[in-house]
Amino acid sequence: MMKEWATVVAWKDGVATLHSEAKTSCNSCSARKGCGSHALNQLGPKNAHVMTIASPEPLQPGQRIELGIRESSLLGSALLVYMTPLFGLFLLAGIFQMLFHSDLAAACGALLGGIGGFIVAKGVSNLFGDREAFQPVILNVALPPDALRVESEV
Repeated sequence: MMKEWATVVAWKDGVATLHSEAKTSCNSCSARKGCGSHALNQLGPKNAHVMTIASPEPLQPGQRIELGIRESSLLGSALLVYMTPLFGLFLLAGIFQMLFHSDLAAACGALLGGIGGFIVAKGVSNLFGDREAFQPVILNVALPPDALRVESEV
């Protein structure tokens, strides 16, 4: 099981809003200027992911919880996201090449197949994404921030 800690932002009616910081090593690498991963990280959300999860027990803002998701669902999602567009790309490129006997047609077919594969992957993920196997679960709940108080005698 893949595990990650998140901070509770809000809890209302059994649904917790969580804030999870993405761990990246881009800030410690010296090859940032020539790295494609660094450039892609700049396009997306900066370092935070906000999500909602069902939590029957009340949580307080600032409280830390440990989330877990099964490796099989994570691998299945990665397979869907990467292989469906690739399969569509090769399939339509081959079909367009056979039909039109042109490299330009094959390139257009590859482009259409890749885009179509992304659309199919999005549709399939919307169908199966709500299943319980693909949802994170709460593994541990830490104490609320105000529950622990340390006093020192001087």
